[in-house]
Amino acid sequence: MARRHILVLFPKDWDRDALDGSRYADRYVFHYEGFDLFRFPENARLLTFDVRRYIDRLVRRYRGRIDGVISNNEHVGALVASAVAQRLDLPGLDPAVVIACQHKYCARVLQQRIVPEATPAFDVLPYDVREMPGPTTGFPCFVKPVKATYSVLARRIDNAGQLRTLMRFSPLERLILRKLVQPLDDLARMHTPFTISARSMIAEEILQGEQINIDGFVDRGRVTLLGMVDEVMYPGTQAFMRFEYPSRLLPAQQQQVAALTEKLLRGFHYNHGFFNVELMREARTGSLRVIEINPRMASQITNLYRRVDGCDPYGMLLALATGESPELKRGEGDFAAAASFVFRRFDGRGPARVPGQAQIAAIHRRFPDARLMFYLKRGRSLAREMKWLGSHRYAVLNLGGSSSADLHARYEIIRRELAFETGDAVGSQVVAS
Repeated sequence: MARRHILVLFPKDWDRDALDGSRYADRYVFHYEGFDLFRFPENARLLTFDVRRYIDRLVRRYRGRIDGVISNNEHVGALVASAVAQRLDLPGLDPAVVIACQHKYCARVLQQRIVPEATPAFDVLPYDVREMPGPTTGFPCFVKPVKATYSVLARRIDNAGQLRTLMRFSPLERLILRKLVQPLDDLARMHTPFTISARSMIAEEILQGEQINIDGFVDRGRVTLLGMVDEVMYPGTQAFMRFEYPSRLLPAQQQQVAALTEKLLRGFHYNHGFFNVELMREARTGSLRVIEINPRMASQITNLYRRVDGCDPYGMLLALATGESPELKRGEGDFAAAASFVFRRFDGRGPARVPGQAQIAAIHRRFPDARLMFYLKRGRSLAREMKWLGSHRYAVLNLGGSSSADLHARYEIIRRELAFETGDAVGSQVVAS
């Protein structure tokens, strides 16, 4: 059987880890295009990036040469992939639907029509808030960009002074922010009637409770859930500490989450491809609120399902991209629990030390399923991440265990051997939940 050719746009490190190797070599040939929007010097290309010309170039280059196109890149890749697939008459999600999901203000407007009971109060704000009386939601509120990724500039705001401080950008920052949102603005004008620019912020009522991650895919309009993951934050912050599977939600609670997710996707006319939905569940009442819909696979998280269920999320993604129906497995993995642990610092410094290749190789020999990714930054890049995120994510570890207790015990062993902090536990502790 001839191998099928797949265009992979703006690949992430998790994509390379999954696709580069022997697992798919006999079935697929991968063609990589794009650059890392958050890593210097590649991200310097953003300054001259024209998304419409880029799509035109990809269409000319790959017409008749590929069988499918994929991207798990939240910022621009998923949208470009949908536009290229549409132009080449390949399986894909309508670009208008991708934009509706990614434009957080327009997404809220649609959610209010589809699931009003699960939509928080919200308001749109311009970048320049000096003359504004404040959001209609009042204070405190949660503020985030209309278009962003990795929780950039997203945080709780308690008063007008904090809002002005958040929105105080240097000329370079304003240029970067404008260039980051320009692709969405350009394609929104082509594919949607939206008039609110992505160069805006959105203010929302504060949501409290347990945060839940739902992953799945839609094949010919049929919604299938891979599962639900508990999102655990560092205490007192909105910064992710870990993503753990299976969720601790009870079966009846999971059914409620699944029903809301399916209603939401159908209301958005989401009829093809992977999705990642985040919800907040209020523990006392059980009420659900929508945080966001991400129109792509959550590549950092989906390999947790492979560990526990034995399914192949990337194989499923490739099947969808070529018009085939994915095969789903449950409960056939090597582990009973899995998690993605996030190492962070909140003091503006990087890790005290970085383990060497020999040390990392020794850990992989002892824990073959462990996957460790580094996100090290220094100087201005580190300072900008601290300002925009309030913390610095410097590593991620994905791991399985025979139980939740075993999972955390294995994590503690690896954490001690990595010794990122050398006596300083900032950003590496696990809190029971």
